[in-house]
Amino acid sequence: MSSIKQLAGQTAVYGLSSIIGRLLNYLLVPFYTRIFTAGEYGVVSELFAWVSFLAVLYTYGMETSFFHFANKTSEPKKVYNTGLTSLLISSVVLSGIAIVFSGSIAEALQYSRHPEYITWFALIIFFDTLTTLPFARLRRENKALRFAAIRLVNIFINIFFNVFFLVLCPLWIKDKGVFHSLAETVYSPSTGVGYVFISNLLASAITLLMLAPQFKGFRLQADKKLLLEMLQYGFPLLIAGMAGMVNETMDRAVYKFLAPDASKAMHELGIYAACYKLSIIMTLFIQTFRYAAEPFFFSHYGKNGSKEVYARVMNYFIIACSFIFVVVMLFMDIFKLFIGENFRSGLSVVPILLMANLCLGVFYNLSVWYKLTGQTRYGAFFSVAGALITIALLFLLVPKMGYKGAAWATLICYAAMMLMSYFTGRKNFPIPYEVGKMFFYPVMALLIYFSMEGAMLLLKPEGGIKYLMAGLLTGMFLLMVLMMEKENKQHLQK
Repeated sequence: MSSIKQLAGQTAVYGLSSIIGRLLNYLLVPFYTRIFTAGEYGVVSELFAWVSFLAVLYTYGMETSFFHFANKTSEPKKVYNTGLTSLLISSVVLSGIAIVFSGSIAEALQYSRHPEYITWFALIIFFDTLTTLPFARLRRENKALRFAAIRLVNIFINIFFNVFFLVLCPLWIKDKGVFHSLAETVYSPSTGVGYVFISNLLASAITLLMLAPQFKGFRLQADKKLLLEMLQYGFPLLIAGMAGMVNETMDRAVYKFLAPDASKAMHELGIYAACYKLSIIMTLFIQTFRYAAEPFFFSHYGKNGSKEVYARVMNYFIIACSFIFVVVMLFMDIFKLFIGENFRSGLSVVPILLMANLCLGVFYNLSVWYKLTGQTRYGAFFSVAGALITIALLFLLVPKMGYKGAAWATLICYAAMMLMSYFTGRKNFPIPYEVGKMFFYPVMALLIYFSMEGAMLLLKPEGGIKYLMAGLLTGMFLLMVLMMEKENKQHLQK
């Protein structure tokens, strides 16, 4: 029981810190979309999309390999040294190549006037890669609070430097006050969005310094046999990770190369990336759910009635996601304040992306079958299949539809992964899902949304009347849920 309590406590710490961290990072979106133009924010979104791919490439599954082999041996220190030595050498080589050829890489990405961007990101990924195993070591040593504290401090440092460079320094230069000389020394208006990258670089470097105790006793050491085994174990994770990044961020990484009008591409990308963030509530709910659900699923595996429990969890998950869709879309006048006014022309993609996230959440729920049965190869297969679908649809839809095509590609990809997992799982690990309800609640949410849109066109309500209508339609959805779940009232209350 004590070990279970410890696990529950650590899960809460890791989960809460992750959610808070993501929420704090999201708070930079209203900040950026009120400081930068859409084109400038497009630069930020595109480059960080490429970084997500490089982060997977640089770490090549070594974190999970470390956990796997450290628990199989009586010499976990050797595993740590071998893994960290490998990451150090490979990241030095990769970042070194990126810095040496920064001009050519910048030209290929159409940033020939800013090769410094490539250098900064090469250093950011280098520092972040070196923190991978120290953070993993903290987790293995059950130092959840220290892990969470350093993660959150990293985010606060990033936010501080963003505010310092983008708000305080320009003010101090104008005011010519006490801090005028400091601002003139460290700030140049021509750097612009580059200060977003510099802030990340400083946060990454300071985080590595905070992890210095985890390097105590480390020495360059690579057991060849062990390293080969770790690389073989991590390679499938690299493939799955890259496929996952294709599904998550490829649309922003390649948008300007596929956009119907190249002259407007970065402007459109900035709008799309900002509106993408309006699915924050759905994303945060799914993230929170995953932290709670995975231990829950494993703890119930093999018990009497466990499959019925999994089916009930799926049902309530879809209810929650459908409710989030209804609230966000019916009260969009409030939620759109999250992004700057110049970015709101792309709000039409929000319902598409919310439904895409709902499908992704259902896919995570369905993944219980291959995780519980140890058939994790299916997870990699679904991710790779989704990646191929995403790539094909981006090349097909974006040149014709712009960023709406990117949104539809995301929805179709996640819907396809969801269906593949459902039909494959039905053969391998059948769970009695209430398929009728699984479709009913999202369809009902869409009908309510379209009803509101129709009322807006015909009646053109304003002010309090508009919010009253939205409230009534939201209440109608909840009433429908209560009627449908009448038999499960006690379970629903729990």
